[in-house]
Amino acid sequence: MDMQGSRQLTVTQQQAWDALNDPEVLRRCIPGCDQVEATGEGQYAVGLSLKIGPVSARFKGKITLSDLQPPSGYTLHFDGQGGVAGFGKGSAQVSLTPVDSGTTLAYTVHAQVGGKVAQLGQRLIDGAARSLAEDFFKRFDEEMQGRHGLVAPSSSQAGAQAPGKAARLSRFPAWAWTVAAFAVIAGVWLLR
Repeated sequence: MDMQGSRQLTVTQQQAWDALNDPEVLRRCIPGCDQVEATGEGQYAVGLSLKIGPVSARFKGKITLSDLQPPSGYTLHFDGQGGVAGFGKGSAQVSLTPVDSGTTLAYTVHAQVGGKVAQLGQRLIDGAARSLAEDFFKRFDEEMQGRHGLVAPSSSQAGAQAPGKAARLSRFPAWAWTVAAFAVIAGVWLLR
């Protein structure tokens, strides 16, 4: 499966980069996550509990970063196991591009999934992934606003929607962790 999307963030490129590489920020923002722990240079252990329809499971996985180009982006490789609930593995390219109103986070995900989660049905999985992505971005926006406030809009954007509202209204593809950010990828890929 291949998915791609983007998200407008209301922080600078460097602030977004720092947050997406901070295990504590990711742990707080990924729904159901109780572990994002650095295990080596560019490597993280991730743990989260998820319920998708009738399937509840504790997922454990690892994420490895490569092709780092601070603060512009990286590639991440993920591999997660949820016991009989299923597995997910693949990669995602994440890029951060500065814009007048903050930063655009763009992502492309290539993934393989299997097990009971993969058998639940596309609509149920898509709905759960979309909900997780929305929840992640809401938490991430709140975390960034709490740390940095809003990036001042340029004069060409005067009268436009507030950046936070515009971010909440943007449409996500079914796999949005997913990506979008390192954190979303950590959460949603475990669902797919």
